[in-house]
Amino acid sequence: MMMMLDHLGRKTSPQCRHIASAVKSFPHDVDESPPQIKPAAPGIIRPRPHCTMDWWDVVYSPLWMVSTVLLALVVRLQRRGCWDPRSCPTQLRGKTAMVTGANSGIGKSIAMDFARRGARVLLACRSVSRGAAAAEEIKAKTGNSDVHVRQVDLSSLDSVGDLAEKILKEEKALHILVNNAAVSGLPQQITHDGFDVSFATNHLGPFLLTNLLTDLMKTSTPARIVTLSSVNHKKGEVDFSHFHGENLTHRLDRVYNHTKLHNIICTNELARRLQGTGVTANSVHPGVVMTGMMRHYPFRIRCIFNLIGQLFFKSAEEGAVSAIYCAVSEEAEGVTGKYFDSDCSLVLPAPLARDPALAAKDFDICQRLTSSFWMFLLGIPT
Repeated sequence: MMMMLDHLGRKTSPQCRHIASAVKSFPHDVDESPPQIKPAAPGIIRPRPHCTMDWWDVVYSPLWMVSTVLLALVVRLQRRGCWDPRSCPTQLRGKTAMVTGANSGIGKSIAMDFARRGARVLLACRSVSRGAAAAEEIKAKTGNSDVHVRQVDLSSLDSVGDLAEKILKEEKALHILVNNAAVSGLPQQITHDGFDVSFATNHLGPFLLTNLLTDLMKTSTPARIVTLSSVNHKKGEVDFSHFHGENLTHRLDRVYNHTKLHNIICTNELARRLQGTGVTANSVHPGVVMTGMMRHYPFRIRCIFNLIGQLFFKSAEEGAVSAIYCAVSEEAEGVTGKYFDSDCSLVLPAPLARDPALAAKDFDICQRLTSSFWMFLLGIPT
């Protein structure tokens, strides 16, 4: 075989020379030489190379999925409080209880529990048709036929006054009042009474209803008033111009948080004013609950809330537990002016809710704003 020398003086065969020539002439798509990085100009920060990790690899990782399921199970177990309504022996035969916003969600679950205990239950609802449907369901599931619907629009002080007048004429006693109805995420709107619609529905309406029925409850002792607030009250502020829709930011739950703070402040002051009467007043946090509260929020936020809520949030039945605890449990008997967490434990509310001077001022202002109906209560012509 004929041999030749390469450029380094090594012997090569014709076949080797042919292969080497082919490799040299083959087009290369990848440049194997190290990239030349030009120095950055003074004052310019060069961005770091992009991370090539695909987040879908993390989401679909078996470890990630197993961890998520385990976390969801742990949260679901922990969200159940140590107090179980089904183990509470309290009976309410011969007692009358009223629940606002009782046609669905937490309110309906509370009313269902009262009916099971034998109470005469009044469902105070804005929609008579939905209230009637809820009443029929409660009757069918509990066997208690003494369940009735009373129409009220808490955003209208006229409607609240009409309900109070009807209750005072028709009912001989009222042993339990649960202020449950509330709205969140409503756009800016002023009621015909001149109040922000969220403040009217969540605070001024329930405030007026409670105070118009207080004398009836004093004759029904022992009696309990329970107001559903929220842990979000800690993000609320006290600005009395808010009542008329001034200086408010109507974004997501901002207004809702303010109203829930006023709920606790005025409930605490009411408890102070009712000392020694046999009527107690407390506020509760139901927890983060899957209800229709989010119906006024943007579609995208509702979808995220519902998706996460399926794993981590309470059901309406679980959210009703803390309110039922305050309304019927032996442990809460005689307790007044307190704030209960969603696990039925006593906790301190925000500092603003513990200011007695602010509480007295807030209560007095709410009385003045609803003065025409206080005159009705006292029998003074307006």
